[in-house]
Amino acid sequence: MKSGSIMKHLLFALLAALILVTETPAMAADLENTLYMDLKDGRVVIEMLPQLAPNHVKRIKELVRQKFYDGVVFHRVIRGFMAQTGDPTGTGSGGSGQKLKAEFSDAKHTRGAVSMARAQSPDSADSQFFIVFEDSDFLDGQYTIWGRVVQGMEFVDLIKKGDRANNGMVDHPDKIIRMQVAADVKQ
Repeated sequence: MKSGSIMKHLLFALLAALILVTETPAMAADLENTLYMDLKDGRVVIEMLPQLAPNHVKRIKELVRQKFYDGVVFHRVIRGFMAQTGDPTGTGSGGSGQKLKAEFSDAKHTRGAVSMARAQSPDSADSQFFIVFEDSDFLDGQYTIWGRVVQGMEFVDLIKKGDRANNGMVDHPDKIIRMQVAADVKQ
C-alpha cells in the first residue's frame, strides 16, 4: 500500500470513530445523575445537579426508583412560564409526605431548568417540581434547582397548557409515562 493510501484509511478510521463517539451521548453522561422522563411526544433527558442540591437529587432518585412519578400528571402548566408535576393526587396539594430543606443556589431559572415547587415556607418542597419554558429570573434564589433538561425540551414545550385565568390548572392533563434513572436502564 502506498503511504498516501494508508494515510487516507487512517483518516477515514479516525473520522468514523469521532462520529461514533459524538453520536452516543450516553457515553459521556453521568448515568447515575441522568433521568429519562418519557412523555407522550418523546423522551426528555434531565441532567441532575447534585453539586447544587444533593439532598433533592437523592430524594428525586429515590422516588423515581420507586416509580412514584410514573403516570403522574402535569397539573399546572402556564404557557411561557412552566410545567409543574409530581403530585400523585393531581390537585397541586399532594406529595410523597417527606419535606425537604431548601438548597437554594446561584443557579438561574433559564429555559429547561428543573426546580422544586413549594408552599410558602422555603423548606416545604416535597415531590412536586417544575420545568421552565422560558427564562424566569424572578424565581432565582427562591426555589431549589436540582436539574436541567439537556435533551427533549421540544417535548416539554408540547405538554398541554392550562388556563392562565385558573392559575394554569389543566383539564385532562398530560402525564409522565415513565421516569427512570439512566443508570438503571438496560442499554
